[in-house]
Order: sequence, then structure tokens, then C-alpha cells
Amino acid sequence: MRGLLASSVGVTCAVALALPLTSSAVAARPVSSAAVRPASGAGALGGTQSLPLAPLTSRDRTLAPVAEQGLPRRDVRHFSLVGVIWDDPDAVLNGRVQVRTRAVGADIWSGWQDLEIHNDDAADPGTAERTSGRVHGATAPLWVGDSDGVEVRVRAEADRRTEDTARGSRTATTTAPLPAGLRLELVDPGESAPAPTGEESAAGAPRRALAPRPAPTADPADADAANDASAANAGLVGLGATEIPALDRQQTEQELFALRAAELTGQQRVKPYIGPRPRIVTRHGWGADEGLRERTFVYTKKVKAAFVHHTASGNGYRCTQAASLIRGIYRYHVKSMGWRDIGYNFLVDKCGNIYEGRAGGVARPVLGAHTLGFNSNSMGIAVLGSYGAKKPPAAATRAIAQLAAWKLGLHGANPKGKTYLKSGGGNRYPKGKKVRLNVISGHRDGFATECPGRQLYRKLGSTRTTAARLQGR
Repeated sequence: MRGLLASSVGVTCAVALALPLTSSAVAARPVSSAAVRPASGAGALGGTQSLPLAPLTSRDRTLAPVAEQGLPRRDVRHFSLVGVIWDDPDAVLNGRVQVRTRAVGADIWSGWQDLEIHNDDAADPGTAERTSGRVHGATAPLWVGDSDGVEVRVRAEADRRTEDTARGSRTATTTAPLPAGLRLELVDPGESAPAPTGEESAAGAPRRALAPRPAPTADPADADAANDASAANAGLVGLGATEIPALDRQQTEQELFALRAAELTGQQRVKPYIGPRPRIVTRHGWGADEGLRERTFVYTKKVKAAFVHHTASGNGYRCTQAASLIRGIYRYHVKSMGWRDIGYNFLVDKCGNIYEGRAGGVARPVLGAHTLGFNSNSMGIAVLGSYGAKKPPAAATRAIAQLAAWKLGLHGANPKGKTYLKSGGGNRYPKGKKVRLNVISGHRDGFATECPGRQLYRKLGSTRTTAARLQGR
């Protein structure tokens, strides 16, 4: 999330901005013929349409003119996830971004929906990932479901300031320019992987095994990348597995001794504090195209803290669509925003299913791009959805606690404790400052943002308690 604006008004990474929305529009399809999804294997893999935005005329002549860019209503190839990017990753978009879409096979358009503009999940300043020259500024992506029509408008926010003059005070209105290189990104996540659960129910839903997903391409390099991502979980599960099964406490303790025996203290050997390993859907299980990401893995020293996020991508998905949503976010992070891989280490859907995020092994300290300034020695857990106004399901918060109890336990961290992390630079703490944080923190604790949303942030206290209890504390 991009942080606090100069006016000191905090950003909000889930709730809609305060401008009034127009009502839903009902319209027939434009005269031009609708684009058709390719029937080839390339279409099955998904793809991204990147469309440049152009200046628009102000729709309301009674208001002072504002800078506005957009894209008129048009037919496009199928997509399910939408976002807006711009050239400079450090440029702030002060304004509002809205889209409306048309579902495939329908003539009715949605109402205008806001995109969260302060998307500050990012690699730390000065890192190779951040300085690659490929990184863009971006909104959070929004899940809209299978669609083939889109319209977008980006409007700069007028800044009104009161100035003291010799004759009294006056109000000056200025409008900051929009960032350069605005583009609309329409993401097709490709064919859905098998659903991770048998039902949508969050509590007690029967689970079915994921069927092996065929390799998406015959490219030997991509096949090698897929094998590398799977092999990073060696010792936990076999090559090509679609899920890492849950373990009971005794099995988890045995796994801890196997993974970190040389690092355990005497007390940890006698009574290790670690929660039972939860079931985790692997990258292969959610259908990651390993040819998209950078080939190598990057690690930090250990995992001292967990930062909880929400993806701010809306709550309109079904849990059977979670794999598609993750593939969409993955492609958006890599192809649109220019990151080396998906930013989060783990993702959780609203039914409580846990998914492997950035490649490198779920038990290893993989360096993510989730909390600008505090990616080292931490992990990022993102709940799929927007939780500023909506309460997170109990299944999702319990899954966070289960995951944290296990992963933090691998590194001897107490979920109810405090720890110190050194800031890599951000809008809340300067680079180099040692900051005392909760071991389970919200994104807003390390960066000036409303993420993970007010309602999810309120649940972190009970999440810490549950995680500690699962560790046997």
C-alpha cells in the first residue's frame, strides 16, 4: 500500500473511496463483435491484455476541470482480474480509479467499482527485485469473474488549501497530474485447477484430493522450473504433489527435528513449541505457470515475524475459484507489476484453505515482497478478499493461526511475543531503524496503510492467542 498522503490522511486498502458512484448501467453490446478466447493451449494458460489509457473529457461541467484518463466501454478477450499500472513505482496516484465490466454472455454492465490505489505490498528499497527496472506502480487487482467487456476512468483528486492573505483567507484548488504511463491490465488466469475443497462451507467441509495438473507447456526450461519449485518442498512431500498434507503434533515435532536439529536449543529439544502442520495447497496444486517467475529462489535468514494482509481484490469469488484468483494475482504481480514472483509467502481463502505463495519451499525462509521495508526475516500471509468493512470468516482467521503456529514454530518464535526487525525503508520507519513489533503483525504495523483492513486487523489479538495455544504455550 502506497502509504499516507501529505495531508496525513491514511490510505485505505480495502474500503471504497468516498466519492459517490453512479448507478449500474444497462446497455446493449457495442456494435463491434466481441473478442473470443483463443482455443489453443496458449489460451488455456491465460494471458494479460495491456491497454493504454487516454485523456477523457470531464463529465460534469459544473465542477472545476480535473485531470482524467480512461478507456471507453469496449469488447475485449476474456479476463477475470483487472488492475491499473503506471511507469514509476514510486509515483503516487492521488485520485480515484474505477472500472465497470460486463460478464461473458450478458448484456448488463456492472456498476462502477473502485480499485484500491495504494498498493504498497512491494520489495524493499535497494533490493535487486525493486531496482530491476521492470517494476511499475499499480493499484491492487480486482476480481470481477469471467468478463469480456470493460470501461475504466481514472480521475485526479483536487487538492483544496486555505491560504492566509493580506485581505483575509482564500481557498486555492490545485490538481496534481496523474502518473505517466497509465495502462489497464486485464488478466486471464487460464483454466481452473481442481478445487481444493468439496464444498464452499468454511466449517467441516469435506476435502477431496487434487488431481495432478498436466504440465502447461512443453518448454523444457519451464518444466525444469516446475520441478525446482516442487523440489523445494523435498522432505515434506514428493515431487509433483498438489498438496502438503496436515500432520498431527507428534509428526510435526519429528519433522522439526529432521529440518532444524542442529539449530535447536536444549529446551527446544525437550519441548518444542510448534503447532501441527496444516494442509497446504502447493503451487502445482493451484496451477502456477512456473515459466512466468524468475528461476532462482531468494532467502532471508529466518522467520521472526508474520505480517497479515488482505489482497483488496474484493469478496466476490467462490472458494472453488480461489486457485484461479491466485493465478491471476500471480500473473499481475509478475507480468504487470514487474516482480520476480507473487509477493506473498502464503495465501488463505475465505473457506480456510492455505496456499503456497512465493516459490522456494514452504518450510524455508523465502524472501517475499509483501511489507515494504520489512520483508527480511518475516513472512507475508494474505487473505483473499477485502476486509475493511466485511468481517473475515472464522475459517480464514483460524487458518492464519494454524499456519503461523507451525511456520513460526519452525524458527522458535512465540506468536504472542514481540520481536525486533530492522527497517529497509518506508513511510513509517526510516531505513536502518530497529523496530519492536508483534510477532504476528498487520501490514499497517510496518507501513502506514489500513491493510489488512479494519475488520481483519481486529482479529489479530485472538489469532495470536490461538496460534500460541496451538504451539502448546
